[in-house]
Amino acid sequence: MKISLAGALVTMLLAFAAGVAGIWVGARFLVPEPASKSPLHAMVHERLSLSAEQEDRLSVVEATFAQRRQTLEAEMQKANAELAAAIRVSEIAGPEVEAAVHHFHDAMGDLQAATIDHVFAMRAILTPEQREHFDEKISEALTSNAR
Repeated sequence: MKISLAGALVTMLLAFAAGVAGIWVGARFLVPEPASKSPLHAMVHERLSLSAEQEDRLSVVEATFAQRRQTLEAEMQKANAELAAAIRVSEIAGPEVEAAVHHFHDAMGDLQAATIDHVFAMRAILTPEQREHFDEKISEALTSNAR
């Protein structure tokens, strides 16, 4: 079977576009906003009647996550810079472009995993009644765009 260069290039560009679209959807709808803006964080702090101990524990969890998120976002920016450099010097989506795309996907996946860990760390601090409200808000956030 013989594949033309044009056909291979179109396939690679479509795959790349699909990957970028997937990353955008993940970043837009799955990764929460920073604590200062997130409706989830606002709900937790304003509507769950947290104790002083819970507030203190959440502050530590949120600070840890903010630092981790900043590190992972910097890694995603680094991967984007690698991708830009690879595209500038490549005639086709070859190994350098593919490596940069994989680097970005890995960083994005790490950020998503860290976000999920953060949600469970916050959840663990809550009482069973508070968890019900928290879980409802999480469910709404994850399914609101699926409707």
